Amino acid sequence: MGEKVESSIGLKKVLGFIPLFIITIGIVVSQSSVVSILQGAGLGGGTFFIAILVAFIIALSYISTYSELALIMPKAGTISTYTAVSIGHFPAIIAALSAYVAPTLFGSIAELFLLQNVIDTIMPGSFTNISLIVVWVFALLNILGIDLFASIQSTISFTMLVTLIVIGLVGLGTNNSQGIPPEQIMQNFIHPNSSVFTLVLIALWPFIAFELVCDFIEEAKKPVKHIPKAMFGASIVLLFAYCLIAFVAMKLVPAEVLSNTDIPHLVLGEVIFGNAGKIIILILSITTTCGFISTAFATTPRLLYGMAHHKQLPTIFKKLHPKWRTPWFGVLCIATLITIAILIFENNTDALLMLVISGASCYLLAYIIAHIDLIVLRKKYPKFPRPFKSPWFPLLQIIGIAGMVYAFINNSPSPELRLKVYINVAIFIVLIGAFAFIWVKYKMRKGLFEPETIEQAIKD
Repeated sequence: MGEKVESSIGLKKVLGFIPLFIITIGIVVSQSSVVSILQGAGLGGGTFFIAILVAFIIALSYISTYSELALIMPKAGTISTYTAVSIGHFPAIIAALSAYVAPTLFGSIAELFLLQNVIDTIMPGSFTNISLIVVWVFALLNILGIDLFASIQSTISFTMLVTLIVIGLVGLGTNNSQGIPPEQIMQNFIHPNSSVFTLVLIALWPFIAFELVCDFIEEAKKPVKHIPKAMFGASIVLLFAYCLIAFVAMKLVPAEVLSNTDIPHLVLGEVIFGNAGKIIILILSITTTCGFISTAFATTPRLLYGMAHHKQLPTIFKKLHPKWRTPWFGVLCIATLITIAILIFENNTDALLMLVISGASCYLLAYIIAHIDLIVLRKKYPKFPRPFKSPWFPLLQIIGIAGMVYAFINNSPSPELRLKVYINVAIFIVLIGAFAFIWVKYKMRKGLFEPETIEQAIKD
């Protein structure tokens, strides 16, 4: 009886366009995103703008694909739902868990370590357990309801975006340039060097995860109108913000300083604002990290909730809190995994770049599978209603797949780091693949590549 009531009530439709747009910004912009942009600026100079544009085009391709898929099957499970219908439950589970749970862990750890590093640099010895505090405070806030989350996230994300743009605009008028002259930056952009080939994934990380707003589709008031608009609008705003801050960093800070520090944003803040820059960057660090952690707790448990509805995970993941209608078990599960990872890594800042690139590489798997899903579903269900259709099909999907395969192969300038990333990704895929094989074959009792009907997927 409890499950029937739960499924009939479901998630609360409370999100309009502005909350969805702000949530999307908060999902994508993280402290590690800012660090990636600044380190990329140091490594590539003006050439890095080419990598940013390539990353932006790749992002547009997957945003277009997810917009169509999400509105065909408006369910919280997103990639697990689409893949189950197109190519079966086995790849659906692998895609969802390895490409979303793994990056949530990698990205969250990197964010929390960066925040701890900034705090330790500005205020040594203070707030030594800030990582665990942030994790469990935002876990609780997300359990207390999506409308509370949206209100807090709007404040955090707005402050974060304004701070980022203010740093860029003030930096344009700063004269104490120690970096690359603007004319040389433009020359490097017009005549890029070969470094662009190893910088695409570094540029892509700050454009990853727009599609996670689709996990809120069952809570959106007007999903057909607002979900695609939120993703496309956020991507354009962030393209401007990233290019602005990258240009300012190239102009003001020596390239070797940007590329050889884990906290280049703190260095840039001090160059622009002096000692006051420490406070500004502290605000940016707190808002970006809290925004990332908060959205991780808001999105990933909803993915698990959708998977449980498709019987791809134990039924406890689809239990909603009786009062706040939130997937509480998924939130607690993610919080526990992040806590364990924090205790294992013990604030190892040397692992930051490896964690970021490992997370980005896992995401690429989901995007490749999503593009394949759309191509398959266009052929299997050509007349099925599509409130949004990806333009220039299948050109964007082919560009997206090719770009992501290329970015994965060239995921790091360092062969040693590249090997570590390959090992991380392989371990996650093997472990999750083993779980998916056992679960689909013996629990669900289905063929590994036996697709679900689209009607059943929408009904679940």
